[in-house]
Amino acid sequence: MDKTFCNNLKEIRKACNFTQKQVAKKLDVVESCYANWEQGRTEPDIKNLRKLTEIFNVTLEELIN
Repeated sequence: MDKTFCNNLKEIRKACNFTQKQVAKKLDVVESCYANWEQGRTEPDIKNLRKLTEIFNVTLEELIN
């Protein structure tokens, strides 16, 4: 797992003042699923990557690089 993505995901979420639970609910996934993305245990699929960019109002480039 790319640590840059994990760190970006966590920092962007915090900058948007969302909890992991809030983001998970918006994505319609369980909180532990989202937490695993931030911790680098698993990766979101392309559908959820697109949703993340919409939720956080960032580009995919900003999220993954």
